Amino acid sequence: MMRHDRLTRVGDGSILVRKRFQFAGALVIGALLPWLARGPILPGELFEAASVNTLIGNAIAIVIAFWMRLSIETYPGIRRSYVIFPSALTGHGLTIVYFVLTRFPYDRLALLAGFLLHVFWLYTLYVYAERGVRRRFAVVPFGGIDGLTLIDGVEWKMLSRPRLHDTRGCHAIVADFSEDLPDEWEAFLADAALAGRMVYQVKQLSESLTGRVELEHLSENSFGSLLPARGYFHLKGLIDFLFALLLLPIALPVMAVIAAAIRAESAGPVLFRQKRVGHAGKRITVYKFRTMRPAEVEDERLAAMTSDGDERITRVGRCLRYLRVDELPQIFNILCWQMSWIGPRPEAEVLSVWYTSEIPYYRYRHVVKPGISGWAQVNQGHVAEVGEVHRKLQYDFYYIKYFSPWLDLLILFRTIKTMLTGWGAR
Repeated sequence: MMRHDRLTRVGDGSILVRKRFQFAGALVIGALLPWLARGPILPGELFEAASVNTLIGNAIAIVIAFWMRLSIETYPGIRRSYVIFPSALTGHGLTIVYFVLTRFPYDRLALLAGFLLHVFWLYTLYVYAERGVRRRFAVVPFGGIDGLTLIDGVEWKMLSRPRLHDTRGCHAIVADFSEDLPDEWEAFLADAALAGRMVYQVKQLSESLTGRVELEHLSENSFGSLLPARGYFHLKGLIDFLFALLLLPIALPVMAVIAAAIRAESAGPVLFRQKRVGHAGKRITVYKFRTMRPAEVEDERLAAMTSDGDERITRVGRCLRYLRVDELPQIFNILCWQMSWIGPRPEAEVLSVWYTSEIPYYRYRHVVKPGISGWAQVNQGHVAEVGEVHRKLQYDFYYIKYFSPWLDLLILFRTIKTMLTGWGAR
């Protein structure tokens, strides 16, 4: 209990968790310190071109990384520890690319020192001040708030009277704006907003904390627009295609080795082809490495499912599934503009027909291109039963509602973690 109280106090009041302090500290430690080290520690002089360019480059890299963190950390299911290294690596990597392309003079050693000190600073803050801190929300006791207490990892303080003093120690206030609140509670929420306190609508906060959209039916009130941002939709397709094209020379030798291993272990084709449902409900043929022995199954729907400990999975196939590289041939689906790297997984046609008959508006998930990895996969893993599919659909709808490059980047980071741990594989 004492440790929990200490963590809560640190998370609530410490300057260490304030974004401005973290950003200012990163500039001092990751940009200014390597620059001041020129002369006494690092070779060179403070005001020569390479030294000044490196100071500016490290500062810009820290700004880029900070902007990325702020954009990605708004999504649920994310620990800051997952974002620190990738965002810092991206910011400093872009700086190095700029220097290489422009041929401006710079100091490699000072750039490396800036990156390492930047990452060290952020991880130190995370370990000391942020790890284990639980968020606490004050709840206005009216309307549809019953489901909030079922959300894990959050403390809920039910307010008994409309006083700002009672919300001390809480990160924000949550209320059901659709409810007809008493006058004194409406005045309380107005005063809270004027005082600079965060006030959330219960539905949006629930989505943010769970990463799921709770839907009984589709509506303009829930999605704002049923059609995701078309500009990013087309830009993403182009980025997917170009990245697949660049990756192809590296992927082909890897796929050749995998194909040889599959062929050596068991008879049958190397690739598994399956009819699935793609963007706009169009049928596509999805390719993946065969991970199972050929078997006769009378029920076509059961044949499309993979259960825990499925006896059809080969030893090589189990390894491929663990590492998620059995999906690698789908790079050709991306090159054919049928799939994306990130999006709702394309469902087998026979399962899609079944799910559509069981779950209202299941077909809406086809409004974006299917992906090799997706928000449901990094949160839930592999599913097959209707009850699990309903939960997966909520994740898919969340992805569609908040369709953006930042959510895709978060899924990419978590996919890498999933590949390293093998979580959710079957």
